[in-house]
Amino acid sequence: MDSPPPKDLYWKCNLRYLVILLSIWLLVSFGCSVLFVDQLDKIQIGGFGLGFWMAQQGAIYIFVIEIFVYAWLMNRLDRKFDVHEQ
Repeated sequence: MDSPPPKDLYWKCNLRYLVILLSIWLLVSFGCSVLFVDQLDKIQIGGFGLGFWMAQQGAIYIFVIEIFVYAWLMNRLDRKFDVHEQ
């Protein structure tokens, strides 16, 4: 049986990265600020509950961190498939 072309493997890996990173962001943004807010609000940060803080700041910080992680992962994937910039 033939193996899939490199282009298909590249996009499969890319989509896997996207699904994983966006799932983490969904868990952080929705889970921490909506589903688990009552439990997290028992922990105080600067006088505010952790659930409130995650809804206002934490999810944004996580998303920015994920942008850098995605860029790093894609640079590594580009080198693996030899489609990186010179």
